[in-house]
Amino acid sequence: MSEGTNKAMSDPPPTTASKVIADFDPLKKPPKRNKFAFACATLASMTSVLLGYDIGVMSGAIIYLKEDWHISDTQIGVLVGILNIYCLFGSFAAGRTSDWIGRRYTIVLAGAIFFVGALLMGFATNYAFLMVGRFVTGIGVGYALMIAPVYTAEVSPASSRGFLTSFPEVFINAGILLGYISNLAFSSLPTHLSWRFMLGIGAIPSIFLAIGVLAMPESPRWLVMQGRLGDAKKVLNRISDSPEEAQLRLSEIKQTAGIPAECDEDIYKVEKTKIKSGNAVWKELFFNPTPAVRRAVIAGIGIHFFQQASGIDAVVLYSPRIFQSAGITNARKQLLATVAVGVVKTLFILVATFQLDKYGRRPLLLTSVGGMIIAILTLAMSLTVIDHSHHKITWAIALCITMVCAVVASFSIGLGPITWVYSSEVFPLRLRAQGTSMGVAVNRVVSGVISIFFLPLSHKITTGGAFFLFGGIAIIAWFFFLTFLPETRGRTLENMHELFEDFRWRESFPGNKSNNDENSTRKQSNGNDKSQVQLGETTTSTTVTNDNH
Repeated sequence: MSEGTNKAMSDPPPTTASKVIADFDPLKKPPKRNKFAFACATLASMTSVLLGYDIGVMSGAIIYLKEDWHISDTQIGVLVGILNIYCLFGSFAAGRTSDWIGRRYTIVLAGAIFFVGALLMGFATNYAFLMVGRFVTGIGVGYALMIAPVYTAEVSPASSRGFLTSFPEVFINAGILLGYISNLAFSSLPTHLSWRFMLGIGAIPSIFLAIGVLAMPESPRWLVMQGRLGDAKKVLNRISDSPEEAQLRLSEIKQTAGIPAECDEDIYKVEKTKIKSGNAVWKELFFNPTPAVRRAVIAGIGIHFFQQASGIDAVVLYSPRIFQSAGITNARKQLLATVAVGVVKTLFILVATFQLDKYGRRPLLLTSVGGMIIAILTLAMSLTVIDHSHHKITWAIALCITMVCAVVASFSIGLGPITWVYSSEVFPLRLRAQGTSMGVAVNRVVSGVISIFFLPLSHKITTGGAFFLFGGIAIIAWFFFLTFLPETRGRTLENMHELFEDFRWRESFPGNKSNNDENSTRKQSNGNDKSQVQLGETTTSTTVTNDNH
């Protein structure tokens, strides 16, 4: 008998404890990112290009639109901001639609609606016609904003969920940059054509999106909810880091969907009573939530509210106006400076994407908002100095441009991508579509209000005064994130309920981990450790609460 055989016979079988220790081995390399899940997340997140392009292109189109049609600042503000209000209809409809026809075909529908809207805007003959195009475009954007993070979160393995679920924000930034470049490219055309090309050319990305979606699988969680277990198994085997993780994810999804764990059939008839109706979902979210659901709702809505209330869309949409206030009067130079802002924003979002699963959500979020506070207040101070000066102050102009870049850079390393990641993670499966829709709705309403009223507010209290207001809101946001948002890195989606069930706001502060430790000890004593599995860089167990607050 060989030495290797003797050694194998003499070694004791691995215990649960030894597996856990192996999982925490720092020398053990994390699994490689799943290429198929990466491709699926990329294609789904391309829907976010639609919103990004619209945001970016409107910042330049309104310059030439105002010159061509001689419309007022109030009409400009309504035209820019109303799309975010129209997004509400698409966002709320997308939750029900995605549960009905599936996540994949909802993405196709989003692209088709945006295609029609872009053409309507490009061929608009008057302000009312243009508003109809904005309405249709807003519906498509609402669909896209809701479905991209949901689908991406549901196909991503836990080891790279933060990385992949941040893709929608990456593509929003890519779309913004494309919009800025489009503005610069078409700015040399005659005034009556330039804005039409800027808006109408946005129909092209939606065509490529519809074609690309055909190569994507359906969400395994949606398939299980429909009783299509065989199809769900096939998808999970392709998008998981290991067969063991695929089996674990299937078991957890089945449990959440109310399907018996021992069921091994390819088709299972899911009882309608086990799938909550839309009304029941809204009732659980708002009127009769459990403590865990209530905390998830506060976190999911709060992060969306503060993302927009900090004034990021005012910076992105009205950057040419901000540069005009800073002393740059040439329209083409304003657009050129705006392109530089778009490049900075895109570069920093790419950096953040690769750090989400390494450092976690909370550290990046708090660092991001802290940087925004400093940059926004400095920008406000610079604009105020320029506003009260009777001559051109070169250093203040340079500082304004630098601080605009600093605001978007700080936003992009945390608050930008993490908002979409976090809100798509925290809701349980039965509430996820509607919960995410609700977060997107809040996001768009706040963005719309700021977009519509930024110009009147600037006239009333000056542009610098408006940014002092945004800086104050950002300070409140920092304390909200510190106290109400627990760390979600490394947890499975089905395990989030336990995190919010045990989370208390005091545990957010350093040194207050006693409650978590107590909960961990209590749950470990139950002996129910069968669901431990290696998930990338972090070992996750559905029986131990995360104390990384």
